[in-house]
Amino acid sequence: MDYTDLAVALFDKHADAYANKFMDVSLYKGSLDLFCQHLPAPDARILEIACGPGNISHYLLQELPALQVTATDLAPRMVELAQVNNPTAICLLMDGRDVKKLPGDFHAIVCGFGLPYFSKEDALQFIKDCGDKLLPGGLLYISTMEGDYLGSGIQRSASGDEVYIYYHQEDYITAALQHNGLKVLDSRRTLNTMTNGVKVVDLVIVAQKVV
Repeated sequence: MDYTDLAVALFDKHADAYANKFMDVSLYKGSLDLFCQHLPAPDARILEIACGPGNISHYLLQELPALQVTATDLAPRMVELAQVNNPTAICLLMDGRDVKKLPGDFHAIVCGFGLPYFSKEDALQFIKDCGDKLLPGGLLYISTMEGDYLGSGIQRSASGDEVYIYYHQEDYITAALQHNGLKVLDSRRTLNTMTNGVKVVDLVIVAQKVV
């Protein structure tokens, strides 16, 4: 079953509250700074998938204002907020699973916590598609909630809405990266707490397409 509609409805409904809570991405400063340091140029072409209110794009553009950012999300209100928060970016309504349909190639692709709403099959296909869209030496930044995939399931948010959360495992994510010509540059974990009080391990990986 495809649970995408549940996630889109949740994030569209609570987009403003989400932005108020999560615009500050300093918890992930280390991995984001490393990502910036490995970009090939200060005006690199960046694609962000599942951009939400544009919090990661906002951080990147603060660090490197000349970046050419295309930010996408499937929740209309999130796209509106991303555009407000990043006036120089191109913000589009798009399913992250359709990355291969975008024209052109990119120096880097960012997907901050989009994978918890992708099945394992979709996540592995997404990694393949990203590998195909990246220029040689290009970067892929992905973060997800780490855990046994078999523990995935419906969770109730703090607002009472239901959403399906997919937990992903580092072993098959790393294997997929390597299989698609992406070398892991950095992998780190952060303990976090979801809005419903559930404690999770956030896994952040920065990988580079082998030339």
